[in-house]
Amino acid sequence: MGYTSIKVSVITLGYFFMLFVTFTSILNPIFASKICEFPAIFNLGDSNSDTGTLSAAFTPPKSPNGDTYFHMPSGRFSDGRLIIDFVAKSFNLPFLSAYLDSLGTSYTHGANFASARATIRFPSPIIPANGGYSPFYLDVQYQQFMQFKERSQIIRKQGGKFAKLMPKEEYFREALYTFDIGHNDIGAGIFSNMSIEEVKASVPDIVDTFSIYVKNIYESGGRSFWIHSTGPIGCLAYVLTAFPSAEKDSAGCAKEYNEVSRYFNYKLKEAVSQLRKDLPLAALTFVDLYPVKYSLFAEPKKYGFELPLIVCCGYGGKYNFSDDAPCGETIAVNNTKMVVGSCDNPSVRVNWDGSHYTDAANKFVFDRISTGEFSDPPIPLSMACRRNA
Repeated sequence: MGYTSIKVSVITLGYFFMLFVTFTSILNPIFASKICEFPAIFNLGDSNSDTGTLSAAFTPPKSPNGDTYFHMPSGRFSDGRLIIDFVAKSFNLPFLSAYLDSLGTSYTHGANFASARATIRFPSPIIPANGGYSPFYLDVQYQQFMQFKERSQIIRKQGGKFAKLMPKEEYFREALYTFDIGHNDIGAGIFSNMSIEEVKASVPDIVDTFSIYVKNIYESGGRSFWIHSTGPIGCLAYVLTAFPSAEKDSAGCAKEYNEVSRYFNYKLKEAVSQLRKDLPLAALTFVDLYPVKYSLFAEPKKYGFELPLIVCCGYGGKYNFSDDAPCGETIAVNNTKMVVGSCDNPSVRVNWDGSHYTDAANKFVFDRISTGEFSDPPIPLSMACRRNA
């Protein structure tokens, strides 16, 4: 083949490639869309995304919490990273600092208002009461966010060494707003004297309350929202230990409690659909974590995990869990003091401390949900700024 023939072939190939890209872009707008470049992330939620709020306000979690990845306690209730950490990393942003953890902290690329034990509705009782919930429930987190938004810009205008630690004004409009909350509202109902049907009956009001705060942040300028559903609460050791007679499914999870989680997620998805109508300029993505997390309990070996119902950092009972033996705490066993420590290999375990997930499990969940396979609309995390995709 001569030089002229090769040149014609290359030109022809290029022409057909351009036609392919053009037609693919018309048929699939996502293909044509630019990847979103979020300069900041603002997160509201509970312990599934708390990177130090409860730790800064009260007693911080002790080692072996944080040991796998951070090699020290990091304010997270896990041996390592949470899903929100992987979200930040995917956009080449630093891990989010907790709003209350202000010592030596930079908020240039966002802030985290999530708190362990946080609820959507006003909680009762509140820490430090026994079994209490966080005083930093969703309304307080929202108020903290609004205060942060105003005061951070005052600091930037004043200049000086602290100005560079604050986000730029336009970041609040361009940021990704993430929500991971609702688990403790379900738990509060389950651990009260309410029946399962009564707990389910409370869900619409919980979800309606949640929607108010999405609207509030939209009114403040937020446009991109990534909203997580809740996981299978009936698969967690703290529920299985508290209700040993509950009917189990094939994975060993408590069926009726998982039904509450699924109902909450169903109503939350409905609410997000309504929010799209109410907030026409918003890009709202509902992300269903439930099937991904449940797969870790139903088919652990398929994904390289083992003993999914058994707590890695715990002590006592069928599930290696007891309320009297929290991870990292010192307890007395047969008149001998011991520290509640980690299992030998957290990288193959699912349940870290009875109610939270290991670093490995959180990474597994993030890798699956970031593709968009479990989202409505079905767009990847990298396209979360796109409306009507």
